[in-house]
Amino acid sequence: MILQSRRVWIINDWLRAQVEISASSGRIEGIYPYGAKRADLDFGDMRIVPGFIDVHTHGAYGFDTNDGDEAGLRRWLLNVVGEGVTGILPTTITQSEEVLTGALRNVAGVARTQQADPGSVTGAEILGVHLEGPYVDSAFKGAHPGEYCAVPDLEQFRRYFDASDGMIRIVTFACEWDEGYRLTRYLNENGIVPSLGHSSASCEQAVMAFANGARSVTHVYNGMAPFHHRDPGIVGASLRFHDVYGEIICDGLHSDWTAVHAFFACKGADHGVMVSDSVRVKGLPAGTRMLFGGNRIELCEDGSAHMVDSGKLAGSTLKINEGLRNLVEKAGVPWQAAINSCTINPARLIGMEERKGSIRTGKDADLVVLRDDYSVAAAFVRGRQCWGEQA
Repeated sequence: MILQSRRVWIINDWLRAQVEISASSGRIEGIYPYGAKRADLDFGDMRIVPGFIDVHTHGAYGFDTNDGDEAGLRRWLLNVVGEGVTGILPTTITQSEEVLTGALRNVAGVARTQQADPGSVTGAEILGVHLEGPYVDSAFKGAHPGEYCAVPDLEQFRRYFDASDGMIRIVTFACEWDEGYRLTRYLNENGIVPSLGHSSASCEQAVMAFANGARSVTHVYNGMAPFHHRDPGIVGASLRFHDVYGEIICDGLHSDWTAVHAFFACKGADHGVMVSDSVRVKGLPAGTRMLFGGNRIELCEDGSAHMVDSGKLAGSTLKINEGLRNLVEKAGVPWQAAINSCTINPARLIGMEERKGSIRTGKDADLVVLRDDYSVAAAFVRGRQCWGEQA
């Protein structure tokens, strides 16, 4: 199959091009000048970009990763391609070991079926798991239930890793509680991303965690002390060390657009990672109340999710295609940094850049077609159209 557009994001620019997809492998077989061959799908002036990858997302459409419910997970995977997400890391929230083990086994089971028969994938592909908690600091726990917050436990983590069939790709934890940086080093040595978050760590503690293998910061600005010019904290460490990845929620609610712009000015085009941090009320009517991490949350008219009791933010309902629009149109972030933040940067972070994250010959044909208003006209996962019109 050949699809084409006069705006295809290739080698960090908009090119007039065709993309040929192998039906047997689901990979990109060739890239040619626009009009060089007969096209099966011509998207005209619509933008074709690499499929979006969301590495921090708890759920949507009434489902939460901690539920351990196969049907709910599959429903989420089917619907999330409507925002251009072709790969995700279902993300846990702090809970008992029993609940987290069940959640990890559920994700691993669905992922196994996808891997066994890639041609059967009709929604986003599970690329791994993001274990957020339980090793978080109670002072910055956010929606994480305080009674289950724990200090890093390497033996317990190994049990979680086994339950996930080795699919844990990122672990968010409070580095100040990681004695001797034991968990940090173990994760880094085993190809798992240690990410600092929900933490009271000082700037010095964060820097030492980076030196011992931490490679990312979870939702910068949120779940940590605010930046202060005499006490910069994790925020300051994240902004100073440019080769450390940083997640950021681009909904305009978790961070002001000036703060988002400053973040990308520091991180550049290669180390900013947009995440949704979406929760189960995403995609449901305003006013919906559900449990998240043991806390009652409510979906408000502006799309924000708040804990009912405290009024504090509890994750988001951001759609990644809308996040891209926000970065370009509201935060003034250049196209390269904006697109990289939801494509090649998360792919590099989790070590999947050889397969994912850019439109190149030999890579998986994960492609998204965007209208000028950033809505998704079509989405392809490993060469198979899972969303939208036929052009």
